[in-house]
Amino acid sequence: MWTSMIDGRFNRKGELIFEIGLITANEALISVPALLDTGFTDWLLLNNEMALDLGWVQTRSQKRMQTAGGIITFRIYQGIILFDREELIIRALGGDEILDILLGVKWLQIKRLVADYSQNILRLE
Repeated sequence: MWTSMIDGRFNRKGELIFEIGLITANEALISVPALLDTGFTDWLLLNNEMALDLGWVQTRSQKRMQTAGGIITFRIYQGIILFDREELIIRALGGDEILDILLGVKWLQIKRLVADYSQNILRLE
């Protein structure tokens, strides 16, 4: 039986990295690495400038969250990503000082994480 999944990799620090596709407002696809962060409780986090460059729609609301750097207010965008060969409309949080694109634990509500560092196996299925 064919199983739908997305393969990932462990970086030098042992972090979990998955390639995802961000879809721009004019329907171009940009492939980017995203780090799965189990401390991040939403779907996706990216830099505000990237979200605006993608042409993603900013909602009128914002979200305040506790981070390692303190309480930060994030902008909320509606974006489209290509994840596991599916186009999904998601809520993405944007911040000015975000360096990495983060996938949050909400993905683990719909995908099963398989991670075996010793065997170099990493996937969401």
